[in-house]
Amino acid sequence: MKRILLMLIALGFFVFFNTASAAKDECTMIQSGELLASDGSVIKTGFDKWGYNYQGHIFNGKYCDAYRDAVWCQPYKDDNLMMKWNDAWLSNKDCDGDGLLDRHYGFNSYIGSGAWLTNHMSGEYEGTQGEVCKWNYFVKIVAVPHDAVLMSGIWYTEDGTEIGPVIWGSFAIIQQVENDSCGDLHGIQYHSPVRAGLGNW
Repeated sequence: MKRILLMLIALGFFVFFNTASAAKDECTMIQSGELLASDGSVIKTGFDKWGYNYQGHIFNGKYCDAYRDAVWCQPYKDDNLMMKWNDAWLSNKDCDGDGLLDRHYGFNSYIGSGAWLTNHMSGEYEGTQGEVCKWNYFVKIVAVPHDAVLMSGIWYTEDGTEIGPVIWGSFAIIQQVENDSCGDLHGIQYHSPVRAGLGNW
């Protein structure tokens, strides 16, 4: 009986791992050299010239580099930006066959997908007395649950608990931390009454 049980367990592992492997094989990975970024360039592993590491779910560079040095963001070109995200926000593979990295794969939109993003910005400016003023800003953003309700610019849970201010339509800010040496800003500026953790949304 014990031998039969062990055989069944082994068979279960075999089926599970072969199914997972088959599903993985249906997706195109960055290593294939076939996937394209939003500017049409071929995505490679590691950091690209702009500061994106799509494989590692991270951006680290200047603010304007995140937008391919767009004209509109030039006033912020000296500011630093680090972004991190999960697979639901922007995957590091293509499973729907469009040649691009998947967004909210398996969901019709970001809502309910569990997607999240963090932004960490920093920089400096000249104060009114000619002093150097240093600042930093950190924010956590999540895709809201499918049963969330939007009222007057704030997302709420189904039972009426505030999730956080709306941003980009389908998302809510769940935590903001801001420091400014010349602006009397220090520490947490917003914390979601639900939770500020990034998981289980």
